[in-house]
Amino acid sequence: MSFNALVLAGSRGGVDPLAAYAGVSDKALIVIDGETMLARVIGALRAAGAARIAVSANAPAVRAEALRLDAEPIDAAAGPSRSTLLGLEALGAPLLVTTADHALLRPEWIADFRADTPADANVAALLARRALIVRDAPPTRRTYLRFADGGWSGCNLFLLQTPAAAAALRLWMAVEQDRKRPWRIVRRLGPATLLRYVTGRLTLDAALARLGAQVGVRAAAVAARHGLAAVDVDTPADLDLVRTLVARG
Repeated sequence: MSFNALVLAGSRGGVDPLAAYAGVSDKALIVIDGETMLARVIGALRAAGAARIAVSANAPAVRAEALRLDAEPIDAAAGPSRSTLLGLEALGAPLLVTTADHALLRPEWIADFRADTPADANVAALLARRALIVRDAPPTRRTYLRFADGGWSGCNLFLLQTPAAAAALRLWMAVEQDRKRPWRIVRRLGPATLLRYVTGRLTLDAALARLGAQVGVRAAAVAARHGLAAVDVDTPADLDLVRTLVARG
């Protein structure tokens, strides 16, 4: 089945320390091995078969880069969840969502993710096990969600497989501010589920099932096959690591 893709490339306002470190106006325009990060991401999406690619951004330079790359710039909202909802409304489902700082993104990761997503899932997120990340990218530091089946880190890849995924995006809006504080996210699951989390008996699948049930959707966690899929560019150290990995080939 064909799919459309959305690249989140909005800015938080003010001076971006990472963009300043790299000497560019916007994070998405950081150059790695002769290409902007946005170009690398769009190239991977196109190679994976995306029929239509949109870039959610308000910065004029980023929108201009999107046009140069034959992608469609659309307005970004106040946060990634709302921007994704606007993208879903504009592009429809199935919609693959990623970020402009996913500079290592590869077409095969996208193909694997789509193949591994359950057919009955309304929305799916790609996550990598901690052991896999440590194996493939030992120097990197990630934020981990700790469950009974181990530590997991997000891979900035989401598949909105049906229009019903909009309900999950509205829930995402509610928890977006807590994305770096897993405890607060889990607290939304209710006392019984929270107790299972505290006692180390809550699995990632069970947590997502509970979250999905709150808004009437089937949410799925898809295990990444490659640890590098969890590496994005959030800090100068991340950028240095990605540049080193790309240089090695």
